[in-house]
Amino acid sequence: MNTLLIKNARIVNEGKIFEGDILVENNIIKEISSSISAKSSNVQIIDAEGNYVIPGVIDDQVHFREPGLTYKANIESESKAAIAGGITSYIEMPNTNPQTTTIEALNDKFSIASETSYANYSFMFGGTNDNLEEILKVNPKEVAGLKLFLGSSTGNMLVDNPEVLEKIFSSTDMIISVHCEDEATIQANLEANIEKYGEDIPVKLHPQIRSEKACYISSSKAIELAKKTGARLHVFHLSTGIETKLFTNKIPLKDKKITAEVCVHHLWFSEEDYDTKGTLIKWNPAVKTANDRDELWKALLDGRIDVLATDHAPHTLEEKKQVYTKAPSGGPLVQHALVAILEAHHKGKISLEKVVEKMCHNPAILFQIEKRGFIKEGYFADLVIVNLNKPWTVNKQNILYKCGWSPFEGTAFKSRVTHTILNGHVVYENSKFSNTKHSKRLTFNR
Repeated sequence: MNTLLIKNARIVNEGKIFEGDILVENNIIKEISSSISAKSSNVQIIDAEGNYVIPGVIDDQVHFREPGLTYKANIESESKAAIAGGITSYIEMPNTNPQTTTIEALNDKFSIASETSYANYSFMFGGTNDNLEEILKVNPKEVAGLKLFLGSSTGNMLVDNPEVLEKIFSSTDMIISVHCEDEATIQANLEANIEKYGEDIPVKLHPQIRSEKACYISSSKAIELAKKTGARLHVFHLSTGIETKLFTNKIPLKDKKITAEVCVHHLWFSEEDYDTKGTLIKWNPAVKTANDRDELWKALLDGRIDVLATDHAPHTLEEKKQVYTKAPSGGPLVQHALVAILEAHHKGKISLEKVVEKMCHNPAILFQIEKRGFIKEGYFADLVIVNLNKPWTVNKQNILYKCGWSPFEGTAFKSRVTHTILNGHVVYENSKFSNTKHSKRLTFNR
């Protein structure tokens, strides 16, 4: 029996912070109490020394590039970086090569993850203009959900046939997660800028090309279609203030049919950062104005936005440093997402309880993930110990992404993940990883 006892923890769970101990037996949290004594000499004891223990973060949107693009990332490298960042479970996207648009391709990815993933895993199935039959074969109890690109992004999986979209929305009970940007608006803006600048468009024009209007047109159409068909819709990576008005905080998350996510980069950067970061912060949808960032924060805190994620999407530095039209959008984030949001906590922007709600509890509720996302007796022991006062600076030597760079390079963070516990096993401790992988496939209460 694998037994672990965490002593002297400040436990953050379900809107409360309290001091206590956590006893783990095998994969499961056995007991949470103010004081627990080890009953045998075989118990592994971690003294949390008054540091905070939170549930493992669940990232509902990552791109780990395997199969097909493994020169820039793979499931093993990126899940390892995630573990170092306190992310214990992830849901990976379908725009790989081949695309995850057949049951066979989906099963191949599950097979790879079962052997190489450091963190718990699931995958989204990809929708296209012509794979409805395959979509209907997916078992919602075994797969996180369906992903549709309503604006083209890495992997060219654009679904732009209105009849097909309505048919998909009407035909599946799965959560439909969408990338919302209006393609016609983007292409018109892009062509006008190419005419003016050629291929080397100033990157600071990215938020004007992939504009607020492009986002709003697409998000509002998707929501309208979800209301018409009764589909369960989750809108990924909101980037504008105006879009936040499309969502409500009047319904408990478990009862919502239409939900939203925001990503770390849209809460951290603004258009002012293009001058120093250039194409390194070129994302789709684009990082926009400081006012948009403020509005996203407000919506996250008041419950209109339900989940905080990363959209981790690595490319090589060589690729990112090309001219605007050739530099791909996306960047690596899983290692630094939690500590970046904790930086906002240090500045008084967000409470620890709210961080845990948006990064741990809500993804579990939204995707109906079985026995994860909370520190509860009977739940899987996915736990993270965080020292809020152990400063460090991001540099080339401590970046774990296969691509070897980060938009946070040179940033000093006050907080540090000291331990990550996965399914009851200490898999990361003070910058060292366990040699044994203890990940499991996520299961869903549906």
